[in-house]
Amino acid sequence: MWAFVFKRTLIALSVALTISVLCFSLLQLSGDLALSIGGPEATAEQVEQIRVEYGLDRPVLEQFTTWLWGAVQLDFGRSYYYQSEVMDLVVERLPVTMTLGILALAIALGVSIPLGVVAALKRGSWIDRTAMAIAVTGQAMPNFWFGLTLIILFAVKLQWFPAAGSDSWQGFVLPAVALGYYATPAMMRLTRSGMLEVLEADYIRTARAKGLRTGTVIFKHALRNAVIPVVALAAVELGFMLGGSVVIETVFSLRGLGQLAWNAISRNDYPVVQAIVLIIALFYIVLTLLADILNAVLDPRLRAR
Repeated sequence: MWAFVFKRTLIALSVALTISVLCFSLLQLSGDLALSIGGPEATAEQVEQIRVEYGLDRPVLEQFTTWLWGAVQLDFGRSYYYQSEVMDLVVERLPVTMTLGILALAIALGVSIPLGVVAALKRGSWIDRTAMAIAVTGQAMPNFWFGLTLIILFAVKLQWFPAAGSDSWQGFVLPAVALGYYATPAMMRLTRSGMLEVLEADYIRTARAKGLRTGTVIFKHALRNAVIPVVALAAVELGFMLGGSVVIETVFSLRGLGQLAWNAISRNDYPVVQAIVLIIALFYIVLTLLADILNAVLDPRLRAR
């Protein structure tokens, strides 16, 4: 098992390094950063002054090593637009994004696991077909469109929740539902397939032959083993949700990393864009590594390696 964990850790580190190179390179290839900062009315002297001030006149390799060393120390420089430290902006907005991601994951798990269990127990019935239809709809529906639909229905017409803002817990309900619904189908299908596989196992037939109650067989023996891959997938889905928060936070006007990234992109605030892309990517890498380690701990086939 430890060899498996060590191998996964090396892969995660190499992916993180690759992402840092791509993150830096793509912005370098986007054009003359000094001209973008100065704007169309900047003179040649002003553009050159900006290039020297931000170190853009140095070789690209030197710029990258300086940026990477700063990123390791959580120093991403200063924002071109906000004129403050990038890390201060990230720390200020991160709690909103994390709250949204955790709430969305809780909603996704709360919907997908019961639906998957019921669909497996009622295989081939109208309940199973309805659950699969919900799964297909959830993956086919763009989350921003679903978010706008929730705003029209529950904020404008029924006025149950606010349409925007994060001043209270009610402001997180609609965006969490919109973000969590997209992750529900994958976890629901995985729960369903896991339950179908476990219910055919010998130890489940033995438990039933001993006269154990149906609820005990399902929830104590079957679900406990079927939900293991779902828990690992949930960690990966949380990384997806943090990345997908860019659109949802913009739709619902939440002051999180997603909205900050959107504003930074529209204003050519490259240090902020680099920091957010790298931080979200590292979140995803760490969560994926934790999911692999969890699988290695819980899966007897991986423990034997």
